[in-house]
Amino acid sequence: MKTSILMALGLSGLLIVGSSCKKFIDVKPELNISDELTIVDGNSAQTAVRGIYNQLQSNDYYGYTFQTLGLFSGDNVQYVGSQTVNQQLTNHTVLADLAAVGNSWAAIYNTINRANNVIAKVSALPVSTTFTETLRNQLVGEAYFLRALAYFDLARTWGGVQLVTTPTTSAADQTLAKRSTLAETYAQVLRDLAQAETLLPNTTNRIRATRKTAYALHARVALYQKDYTNAAAYATRLIEDTNYALTGPYNSFFAANATVTQESVFELQYNINVTNSQAYNWQPSSNGGVGWVTPTPAVATLLLNTAVSGNRNSLILTQTTGGVTRYFGNLYYRTAGTDPIYLIRIAELYLIRAEALAQLNDLAGATRDLNAVRSRAGLTGTTATTQANLILAIESENRLEFAFEDHRWYDLIRTGRAGTILGISDPNKLLLPIPYAQLLIDPNLSQNPGY
Repeated sequence: MKTSILMALGLSGLLIVGSSCKKFIDVKPELNISDELTIVDGNSAQTAVRGIYNQLQSNDYYGYTFQTLGLFSGDNVQYVGSQTVNQQLTNHTVLADLAAVGNSWAAIYNTINRANNVIAKVSALPVSTTFTETLRNQLVGEAYFLRALAYFDLARTWGGVQLVTTPTTSAADQTLAKRSTLAETYAQVLRDLAQAETLLPNTTNRIRATRKTAYALHARVALYQKDYTNAAAYATRLIEDTNYALTGPYNSFFAANATVTQESVFELQYNINVTNSQAYNWQPSSNGGVGWVTPTPAVATLLLNTAVSGNRNSLILTQTTGGVTRYFGNLYYRTAGTDPIYLIRIAELYLIRAEALAQLNDLAGATRDLNAVRSRAGLTGTTATTQANLILAIESENRLEFAFEDHRWYDLIRTGRAGTILGISDPNKLLLPIPYAQLLIDPNLSQNPGY
């Protein structure tokens, strides 16, 4: 299926209504209602923001498909199922009509359009005793944060993209925008994060964006841009916050149906009514899945070697049938489709700061942060002593710490190591192609070089 962003944008005014969850608005939707009709007061504004989260957690975005673009492109995860077109990602021979590429692109732009609607309309709503300025700022701030995340995902996957910051309702609206450069796209991400940091409350919430969540994403974006000073500074804000901590042992943030632990900075939650397809694709048939997404032999060997991975071997499920041993990923295992999606963990902030400090030649500080993550995994301190070796040690730690989270491919691209590690000789293949369906209907959208 070649999903068109423009066709999808025509539907992106659909928003989702959910019920309340603790003190924050639930993001589990139950009913679609037109955006044009509902953003008229405080209640409809909250409904609209729920709609952005719902699109973020959809199966074509973080619920499954978008993550496969990076997972299958790296060297930690492989696809062994019947849809052999997915091998294009592993072989770096992706065609512009690959359905996963088009569906992910459309889902991300739908997220952006929903955020645009909130930013444009909720900002203009009058405050009242039941819809305070604080609440209005929170909702608009969340929209800015989610738009920043969406544009960040577009930039690191496709390069510079069309920057659309006002609501769109037709194809004509979208075709007015030409592609921006990568620098311009990242500048938009940073502008949105700055707005989010101003508007959001400085509270702790692991399933809704707060100022702290924006700080965490800012640290990641700064690292991607090689702004090491800001990467370290923003990571420090989370590391020094006692609401976040490396929980031990390693699997305590996901095992035994755990959710929203101190490890988590930002995660997407699902329930029996709003599910994802992660466990179905990762788990073997004996556990109710199809087992089409599995660890590569290389990463399975590393994770099972406790001298290298420590207690992160809990990520691997081993099954032997008829003398044949197979390895499955164990991060997603709730076959009812209710596994959380872990978007930002405090371990990432430690490793962001470690890498940034190493690049700034603060080797003692980098070693301290790297060893914090290693210690939680039950490992002794790193033996790396030089700047170059320490940076490689951090790269290796990232590979194991986030083995089945969508980090490895993007880490290799941003550090310039994808060619060496993955054997990619054509630098054009470090970006995915713009979906073919979009090029057919949008004369202002140009294809990436090499496709």
